[in-house]
Amino acid sequence: GGKGLVLKELEVAMLEGRADLAVHSLKDMPVELDPGFALAAVLPRADAADAFVSFHHASLQALPQGARVGTSSLRRQALLRSLRPDLQINDLRGNVITRLAKLEEGQYDAIILACAGLERLELGHHIRQRLHAPDWLPAPGQAAIGIEALSAADDVLACLAALDDAPTRRQVSAERAMNLALGGSCSVPVGAWCEQIDADQLVLSGLVGDIAGGQLIQVRQHGEVAQPEALGRAVAEQLLAQGAAAFLG
Repeated sequence: GGKGLVLKELEVAMLEGRADLAVHSLKDMPVELDPGFALAAVLPRADAADAFVSFHHASLQALPQGARVGTSSLRRQALLRSLRPDLQINDLRGNVITRLAKLEEGQYDAIILACAGLERLELGHHIRQRLHAPDWLPAPGQAAIGIEALSAADDVLACLAALDDAPTRRQVSAERAMNLALGGSCSVPVGAWCEQIDADQLVLSGLVGDIAGGQLIQVRQHGEVAQPEALGRAVAEQLLAQGAAAFLG
C-alpha cells in the first residue's frame, strides 16, 4: 500500500469521526482527492531543493566514475542519468534514519533526499549540496505541507483557512495541475517548479525524464497569477507535444 495506504487510513479516520484533519507532505498527496475531501490549507513552503548526502564526497560532480547513488525516486533517477550517466543508481527504501544508516554502512557512496525532510528532522547538517532549479527540478508540491479535511466540515475548514499561504498555494496549484494533465501520479519521472516573479506573473518550469537513457524534456512558461491551473495545463501540453508521453509509462 505504501503512501496511498497511509493516506487512505487517515481519510477513513476522518470519515469515522476519529480525526478532524490530516497533515501530509503535499508531494505525496494525489493531485485529485476522493469526493468528500478538500485540501483545506497549504502551509508556507520550505526549501524545495533535493539534498546530495555523502560522508566522503562534497558534491554530485565530485563523485568518482561509477559511484553508487541511492534513490527510489524516478524523477531523481532521470536527473542523475542526465547529469552523470556513469553513475550506478540503486534503489533506496526506508525512512530518513534508515536511509542515512545504509549510507553510513557503505551500501552507497551518496544518496539523494529532500532538504525539507532533513531540516524538519533537524538533520540538515547532512546536506553536502543543494540540488535546485533551474538545473534540478523538485517534485510537484515538494516541501509544502498540505492539510486535508472533509469538504462538508465547514467549522474545520474555517479554522484551517487562517493557515493557508496564498503564494504557496498558487505555486503548487500550477505544479499539481501540470502533473494531473500528465497523468496525475507521484510515481512518474516528473519535476515542476513554479515561482511568482512579480505581482501579475508566475513562471512554471516542468520536466519529464527518461529513467533509462537520461533524456529530459523541459518547458518553461509564464502565466497569470490568477490562473495557476491554466499555466500548469499549458506546460503539460507543451511537454506532451515534445514527446513526453513516451517517458510516462
